[in-house]
Order: sequence, then C-alpha cells, then structure tokens
Amino acid sequence: MGSSGTIGVVMFFALSGYLITGVLVYDIKRFSKIRYKRFYRNRALRLLPALLFFLLGLTFITLVFDPVGDRPGLLRSVIIGVTYTANIPIDHGTAAIDHLWTLATEEQFYIIWPVILAVGLRTKRVRLVLIVSAAAIIGVLIASMILAAPDVSRVQGLPSSWALAMLIGASARLGEPRISSALARSPIPTGALAAVAFGAIAVLLFVPEDKNSPLTYLVLGPLVSALTVIVIFHVRNWVSLPTQWLRPLLLLGTISYAAYIWNYAIVIWMGGMEMSLADGALSILFTVSAAIASWFLVEKPTAAWKNQIERRDRLGADAARSTHTTALVASTHNASPDQIGCLNVASKIVPPASTKVADARL
Repeated sequence: MGSSGTIGVVMFFALSGYLITGVLVYDIKRFSKIRYKRFYRNRALRLLPALLFFLLGLTFITLVFDPVGDRPGLLRSVIIGVTYTANIPIDHGTAAIDHLWTLATEEQFYIIWPVILAVGLRTKRVRLVLIVSAAAIIGVLIASMILAAPDVSRVQGLPSSWALAMLIGASARLGEPRISSALARSPIPTGALAAVAFGAIAVLLFVPEDKNSPLTYLVLGPLVSALTVIVIFHVRNWVSLPTQWLRPLLLLGTISYAAYIWNYAIVIWMGGMEMSLADGALSILFTVSAAIASWFLVEKPTAAWKNQIERRDRLGADAARSTHTTALVASTHNASPDQIGCLNVASKIVPPASTKVADARL
C-alpha cells in the first residue's frame, strides 16, 4: 500500500496552517489584535455542524444496528469526538472515530497557534518564535518515538507527530512576501515549479507506507509540506478555474470535509479496509450521499447564518466608524486651527469604511 493516506493528511495540515495564519495576520494588521471571539466563533460554525451530524449518525447506527459490536463504548466515542481528543492514546470506544485524530490535532492548533503568533508579532520576534516552535515539535516527536520504540507507529496519531506540517504552512504565510519575491526572481516559472512539486507528490503517493519508520515523520512529512507550499503559491491567486475539467474537483471540495468524516466510519461498518470492488464502490456511494446530506442539512444553513452574523458585524463596525467621524467633524466647529490640522491628519490615518475586498478574503 502506498503513502496516499499520510500524504493527504500532511497536505491538509500544511494548507490549514497557511490559511488560518492568513486570517490571524489579517486581524492583527487591521485591528492590531486577534479577534479571538470572532475567530473561534467562525471556526466552530465551520467545523462543528458536520461533526455533530456525524456523531448523531454514529449514535443512531450504533444503537439500532451495532455493526461492529461497539455499543458499550458509544458514550465514550461521542465525548471524545465532540471534545476533539481523538489524538490522545486512550480507548476511543469504537474504531469508527479513530480518524478524528486529524481534526483533534487541527483544533488544538487553532487553540495554541493564535497565542504563539500574537506573542511573536507583538515582540517582533516571529522568526525566533517559529524556530523555537519547530525545535519543540521535533524534540517532542523524537522523544515520543523513543518511548514508543520498537513500535514507532504508535506515535502516528499523537498531537506532535504532524504539527510540523501546520507550522511549515504557517511559516509560508508569514514569509509570503519574501517567498513571492524569490519565486518572481527565479528563472523557472512558478507554474513549472508547481507542476514539478505536484508531480513529486504524485510519485510519493506510490512510496510504500511505513508508519514504523522515523523517516516518515521527520523527512516525508516536512518534504510533502514544502511541496504543498509550492503548489499553494501557484494556485493562491486563481480567481477562476483554469479549465472546466477541474469543476468536479471544486464540487467535491465543497463536501470534502463531511466526506472525510464519514468515509472511514462507513468503511469500518462495512467490514474494514479489505473489501471487494463492489463493496468499495458502495462505500463511496454511501460516503458521498452522507456528505451531501451533511452539506444541505447542516453546513449550508450554518454558513448562511454565519454570513448574516458577519454582515451584521460589518454594519455595526461601519456605524461606529461613521459615528466617530461625525464626532470629529462636529468638534471642528469649536476647534482651533491647530486642532483642525490634527483632525485632518487623523482622518488620513483612519482607513475608509469600505473594506469589501479585504472582508471577502475571510
């Protein structure tokens, strides 16, 4: 079996680190702080509905059919799933939620990384923070493998095992200006570099997977993360698909989160990884059906609600800015010439109320 599962997870982590860091940097640049309430609210509205829908389905299927005989551990499974602790080496209650370790690792990154990033930006020691973070992650990973030896594969789902991939994605976003400049000066077009990177990832998919090898965590993970960053820097400025042949992938991406949550559990319920071609096709059908149901029943309505909240927040911010500007104008009636000059300077510093382009990025 190839390394497709591991490589897919690593690419997901690198992309997540890149995108989330972009959101955080935008907040700090515009508001001089991270709006933690908004950040965690938006993360919850994006991630929780599909997860809760899956856990509801897990509960129903286990109570009614109990396909793998894990009904006694159902409550434990639900608690572990909803608390994002599936990457802790404890009894999960059922193998049907073992894959949720990836979501747990990502959620824990959301909790820790904003604080670390804020410290680095405020102290102007971002590079030092990144180096220390990388060293800490590698140190914990090596220690984990030593403790797990000779069965190194036991570290596969631990929080530290793939955190370096997210840090590489985050570092790429923080170093975006320098990386973009370096790519622009390169004699090789960015598109060609991205094609080579994508080709290398495709080749690595067929490398035999060895979760018991330290090289999988210390070399393969960082290598795939770096290759993913190269691809990201090529596609990040796409405003439309370069070809309609990619449209099915775009549609698949819409339901990919729910599909990931459901697929592993469905495979387990159908008897495990060793299944016939017909059963494999049937598992895909069940996965896509569950993901589509998740999108239309919970994810799409929640996204609409989130957009309403965001719109209300923007209107409130614009109203507050308008009130502040009105107060400044009104104060000039009794202001001295020097004070009026100061107000004119302030009006140039305060950004305009129209920030549609910036807001659209979020």
